[in-house]
Parts: sequence; structure tokens; C-alpha cells
Amino acid sequence: MKELQLKYGCNPNQKPSRIYMKDGELPITVLSGRPGYINFLDALNGWQLVKELKEATGLPAATSFKHVSPAGAAIGLPLTETLAKIYWVDDCGELSPLASAYARARGADRMSSFGDFIALSDTCDKDTAMLIKREVSDGVIAPGYTDEALEILKAKKNGNYNVIQIDPAYRPAPIEHKEVFGITFEQGRQELPINDELLSNIVTENKELTEEAIRDMKIALITLKYTQSNSVCFVKDGQAIGIGAGQQSRVHCTRLAGQKADNWLLRQNPKVMNLPFKEGIRRADRDNAIDVYIGEEYMDVLADGAWEKVFTEKPEVLTREEKRAWLDQMDGVTLGSDAFFPFSDNIERAHKSGVKYIAQPGGSVRDDLVIECCNKYQMVMAFTGIRLFHH
Repeated sequence: MKELQLKYGCNPNQKPSRIYMKDGELPITVLSGRPGYINFLDALNGWQLVKELKEATGLPAATSFKHVSPAGAAIGLPLTETLAKIYWVDDCGELSPLASAYARARGADRMSSFGDFIALSDTCDKDTAMLIKREVSDGVIAPGYTDEALEILKAKKNGNYNVIQIDPAYRPAPIEHKEVFGITFEQGRQELPINDELLSNIVTENKELTEEAIRDMKIALITLKYTQSNSVCFVKDGQAIGIGAGQQSRVHCTRLAGQKADNWLLRQNPKVMNLPFKEGIRRADRDNAIDVYIGEEYMDVLADGAWEKVFTEKPEVLTREEKRAWLDQMDGVTLGSDAFFPFSDNIERAHKSGVKYIAQPGGSVRDDLVIECCNKYQMVMAFTGIRLFHH
């Protein structure tokens, strides 16, 4: 198949629409549903991300994409009891590595992952399909599906769930093209390998990089390769916990990603984990309530007449002081940036979210001030010398 007709482009009025190959055949097969233009953008970017994560770490990988940027990305490390609970998979028993990767990718930022397009590095198994089945999602791309998994996914959305299989052996041409306003752009593909050598130039006084920190640096940088720029990514224990994408200011990327990372940790606070939700509340309503409860507008869900819709009893406020004390426990977080930090304010914000390891290109006229700020907090920072803009 050389081309596939689509219902419409980015918006319903943008017709006609299709994906096609100028040379050869499409490396994808639609097994269920009717994926759209944005679905394919998410699917193909997501597939590249998880393929690289698998190659870099040797573990199955998953990502949860929304509007051509990842909301989450992770490798298949086992879940702790706490993570299983805050990701709402504690009723699933022991998960396969691929299912664990998706639980992490979907669970880190559930607000952003709502209605995601999923990419999986390995053949989708039953465990992973069962997790996908109960989430609000647009579709999934993987190199294959077990018979059980495919049966489960084909039944989702009354048979309209988008399931795409991609040929894992497919390699695109080294030169890529993009048309904007009738003008064709051409560039070499971004095929920079994210490896140990890229992380070898440590510029801070503290040069102690653990194996886990090196792994998390790779995860951050690979995630950034497929995130709309400017972008910053916080990673902890093999998964992205906060991604700030598409901001014009670098520090706004850091603040956005840092806030998401903070929310991830606050969801593990006992007050949050023990919120008395009413029986039968929808998953999305529960996620929304948690997001409001841990934020500054908490009275929107705790006011009289509001809490009764969600909780069996009125929860206590999680005070600003309690939140700060809880966040101060965070440590060992890794931060990646797709371009250099122009000011040390990014480092100050990163410190508030427990960042200890940083990977960024370097090259700012204020590199000395950024390094000095890292040294103040005993951080380890590597200059990669490589920018990772993605548009």
C-alpha cells in the first residue's frame, strides 16, 4: 500500500487528506479503526521515541502522546506499591515489563495523557492491552500484537479503536522534507545517537554519575528529541515525571515541567492517596479532582456543594507548608534540556523539584553562572554540545 486516504487533516475543514510514500510502500498496517492526520503524527513520533528508548536501555518502552509531544515516556521497570496505586493499576497484579512501561508513561501526568495515542516498543501483550482497554485513548502503534491483545483492542470503542502495526525494520531516507506555505524545507534526519559518550563532558565540581542517572539522562534526551521545542524533561527512576513543551521561554519550560514533577510527587502524599472518593466515580473525574486538590485552587473541589459530588466526606486541606515539606524530600531527579540554559534561574527552579543531575547542550554566554549555581547545590551537569530542537 503506497497511500492511505484520511477523513481530514488537522481540522475537519482541511480536505483532502492522506499519507503516502513517494517511493516504496507504507511501513504501517491499520488493524482496526480509522486513524486521522494527528493520530499518525503522534503514532510515528511516538514510535521513534520508544524504539530509541529500547535501543538505549535494553528494556521495553512506552510513551503517551498528545498533540505531537509526549505527555509521558518510560521503560519497563517494576512498579512500587505506591506507584501502582497512584497509577490506578494496583488491582492488576504483577504486570509484564511492557505493561509496566505503559502504566508509568500514562500515569505520570494523567491529566495530559487523557485521550492519548500510545506507542509501544515491543509486541503488545495481554497485560498491556488490558491497561489500554480501560483508559480514554485514541489509539496505539506497536511492532506487533498477540492474538489476545488484538482481540481486546479491537473491541474497544465498539470496534473503532485505532490499532496500527509498524514494520520495525523500516528505515526512512536520511534526508527529510516538509512543506510550509507551499515552500519545501529539506534537512538531514535527526539521527544523533544518545549514548554514554554524549554525557562524558561533566562541567561541575561534582562528577559522580550513577548508572541510574546516566540511564535517566538518556531517557530525558531521547524524550526531548520528539517533544515540541522549547522543551525540558524531568526524569526519575526510568520515567519522565514532568515534560514542559512548546514554550517560548526556557524558564517557562522548566517551571511547567517542574510543576508536573511536583504534582507527581504530591500524588504520593498520604493525604492524596487516601482521599475518600465516592464509589463509582469516573477515572477522569477522579484525576481532575486530585489535580485541583493539590493545586492552589483546592477550594474549587473542597467548597460546600462541591466536595459532596466527589468524596464521601470532606477531606482536610493539603496546606502549602505540608506540600513544601513533602516536596523537600524529593532527590535524585534528572533534568534534560533541548537547548542551553541562558540563566541560572532554571537551575534554581530545578533544585526546588529535587534535581541532582542535568544534561544540556551548554554554549550560553552565562555558562559560568549556570555551572556556579549547580555547584551551589552539588548537582552534576553534563554538557552534550548538541541541541535537540524538534518542530
